[in-house]
Amino acid sequence: MHINIASIAIGIAIGILLAIIIYIIQRNSAFKIIAHAKSMADEIKKDARKESENAKKTAILEAKDEWFKQKNNYEKEIKERQNELRSQEKKYNERLSSLDKRLETLDKKESMLTDQERNLKNRETEVNQKGTEYNNLILEQKNKLAEVAGLSREEAIQRMREELINQARQVASNEVKQTIEQIKLDANQKAAEILSTAIQRMAVDYVSETTVSVVSLPSDEMKGRIIGREGRNIRTFEKASGVDLIIDDTPEAVVLSCFDPIRREVARLALEKLISDGRIHPGRIEEIIAKTNKEMDENLMKLGEQAVLDTNIHNISPNLIKLLGRLNYRTSYGQNILQHSIETAWICGILAAELNLDQEIARRAGLLHDLGKALDHEFDGSHASLGANVARKNGEGKLIVNAIEAHHEEVEPTSVYAVLAQASDAISGARPGARREMLETYMQRLTKLEDIANSIDGVNKSYAIQAGRELRIIVEPALIEDSQASVIATDIATRIEKEVQYPGQIKVTVIRETRQVAIAK
Repeated sequence: MHINIASIAIGIAIGILLAIIIYIIQRNSAFKIIAHAKSMADEIKKDARKESENAKKTAILEAKDEWFKQKNNYEKEIKERQNELRSQEKKYNERLSSLDKRLETLDKKESMLTDQERNLKNRETEVNQKGTEYNNLILEQKNKLAEVAGLSREEAIQRMREELINQARQVASNEVKQTIEQIKLDANQKAAEILSTAIQRMAVDYVSETTVSVVSLPSDEMKGRIIGREGRNIRTFEKASGVDLIIDDTPEAVVLSCFDPIRREVARLALEKLISDGRIHPGRIEEIIAKTNKEMDENLMKLGEQAVLDTNIHNISPNLIKLLGRLNYRTSYGQNILQHSIETAWICGILAAELNLDQEIARRAGLLHDLGKALDHEFDGSHASLGANVARKNGEGKLIVNAIEAHHEEVEPTSVYAVLAQASDAISGARPGARREMLETYMQRLTKLEDIANSIDGVNKSYAIQAGRELRIIVEPALIEDSQASVIATDIATRIEKEVQYPGQIKVTVIRETRQVAIAK
């Protein structure tokens, strides 16, 4: 029992000792852990302080940079505003200076106006005084005139009134005359504009077609075959065609002579067919000429129809269409009359369009105006009257008939279309290149016209214009009176008719003008 208690006591002591040892060991471990933790905490604190210092430095640097940037921006903005303020100040100063100058100018003007107003008042006073004196003087003169003339005051006033009325009528007459002259001038200018527009729109190349009268032969032996035995072939040819066939020494050629260009053209075509065929005898000659005549009639219709189509005209009689085709073989001063008629039609239509008139009527008048030239070898009379008669017989209206008959002023025009046809005819025939004429002959004719005018006493200058269709003469106003101007124009026109060869008509215009010049120094 005693042993068990001792053993228990020893065991308890040993347990307590082990507990104490374990406690001591654990305490030492805890101290070590605490010390290690403290050291780690110190290191963390140091690192935190370093990081905070670095962050603080970085923030300070960034703040300084931002501050410098803001400072630079503020300084730049301040400089710009200062510059703007300086410029505005400069403008303000300039405006002040300008206003000062204007004020000075206004002061001067005000002073001048005050002086002028004072002068005007003085002058008004003087004028009123003089007006009173003038009225008194007039009254005195009227009384004296009444005494001298033995008239009463009322009678003198009546005579003065009549005299003033006559003077007013004279002034009004002069103004009316000037107004009429101005209207004529404006009308001429407008007409010139319209004509220039028509000429520009019709400024096309013009080729003058002439009727060929020479037929080429393959060889001189063909001349004998054309003549035939005892001349029977040539006699048959001349009788059937109505053309003289001239065979002379011209190598490899024969000449056809006839006043009628269509018969001459039929003969030329027939002779070429005979030469090409080779069979030349009286029967064959008559057959070929008859066939060619028929072909010519068909060709004339085609030419006329083409002209009508080209000018866009409708409802024309076949007889007139055939006559238009005949114009293709007629020329006037080298100008093909059919082409001239087509051109005249278009010019007439252009002029009508400018004047807001019926273009088709105008073109119709222009196309048919020279229709009589297809007949004047067969009938008596001028081509204008012949054309008017045949147009009337074939159903053309009064406007067209009058335009044809009046285009050379043989009768008075009854409508504006007749005037347009006349003007278009002159434009087509007078423009350069329309009619064949050598330059040397043309220049000689113009020089001759001017020489005739310059040979008259009192003529200062003369000009041949419009391709020689007008002679404009300027006379000395001190030597020539108005009544003499018309006499000079008539004399010059008479001399031109006797001494100069020219196509168409020539207008003689005599100009007498007085100018008074004064120079103010």
